[in-house]
Amino acid sequence: MMKKEFTSEHIDFAKLNGLVPAVVQHAENGVVLMVGFMNRDALAQTLRDCRLTFWSRSKQRLWQKGETSGHVLSLVSITADCDNDSLLIQALPSGPVCHTGADSCFEVDEPRVGIILARLESIIASRKKQMPEGSYTADLFRKGPARVAQKVGEEGLEVALAAVQNNNAHIIEESADLLFHLFVLLQQHEIRVADVEEALKRRMK
Repeated sequence: MMKKEFTSEHIDFAKLNGLVPAVVQHAENGVVLMVGFMNRDALAQTLRDCRLTFWSRSKQRLWQKGETSGHVLSLVSITADCDNDSLLIQALPSGPVCHTGADSCFEVDEPRVGIILARLESIIASRKKQMPEGSYTADLFRKGPARVAQKVGEEGLEVALAAVQNNNAHIIEESADLLFHLFVLLQQHEIRVADVEEALKRRMK
């Protein structure tokens, strides 16, 4: 859902023959996900459905991101530039954004930590919603908050033991386990990672 009101009446579609470029940015970590083009109808549909819709120059029609893959982009906010002829859109992805399967169309060899953590949060949220059979994450949710909390405690202890043993390889692996289970705990309590990030920002001030 959009976090602030946006009006399209002043957008200048004339400069590019009815189109404006739209830069799509991850709403939680600022990573640029893709660049598309919108005409008036695409922008109107995006605002109406809160799902990003573009004008496909190759297909010559409106195209909603994820209409085939299911990996939609949920609208958070839209801002026009100073000339009102391009858009900066903040959105939340439900899966990989690029057709190659990468999280971003501008993916580098080593993905930013923010992308990985956002993707992890998205996957865990999906497991909680769908509760698929055979999923370790879904099984944790079925066992309830006490079991999830227990796992966080166990993994935290494993990190501490690895540190005492001065085993960096184990510290890395156990830290990954701890982060995963912590994310599960946050989802269990319907707390967003962005909420924890805000707490860190307040402390940094």
